[in-house]
Amino acid sequence: MAVSVETFQRLALEDPEGKWELHRGRLREKPAMTWEHTDVISYLGYLLTHQLDRNAFRVHIDGSRLRREGVTTYIPDVAVVPAALSAPLRGQPNRLEIYDAPLPLVVDVWSPSTGDYDLDAKLPEYRARGDLEIWCIHPYERTLTAWRRQPDGSYLETVYHGGPVAAVSLPNVTIDLDILFA
Repeated sequence: MAVSVETFQRLALEDPEGKWELHRGRLREKPAMTWEHTDVISYLGYLLTHQLDRNAFRVHIDGSRLRREGVTTYIPDVAVVPAALSAPLRGQPNRLEIYDAPLPLVVDVWSPSTGDYDLDAKLPEYRARGDLEIWCIHPYERTLTAWRRQPDGSYLETVYHGGPVAAVSLPNVTIDLDILFA
């Protein structure tokens, strides 16, 4: 049974411990994650935060919701949000953090419980939203797959197996995979 956007938002606000997503009108709770998953998103968030100007960008871990067409709302593991997009949400304790506008960087980290779902369900939605750069990090294979939006709206896919990776959608941001996976 499809759930309305209002019901989804009410549930998400009333259940702060749950991590509710809306997949084509159906509720889905994001499951618990492995140690590697949590370690990678925590350290990636730290590395991004220390390379970005806080007046221009905010790095949110496992809390931002990205919406497309009202019936699909996902929680990426890491989202880089322009400060201008988050400003209207500040000071509103009863408003869920949801973004309709494309973000510069969206990251999901592979986990045994969500890996296929992230690639099969979430990745196409991030592309349809027009997010500028989408990363999928696999902590066990020690890889980062990046999809970068091209001027024609298509995405160029690149797989990295180590070393520095530049976030082309963000100014002066580089993540060294060897350090991230250490």
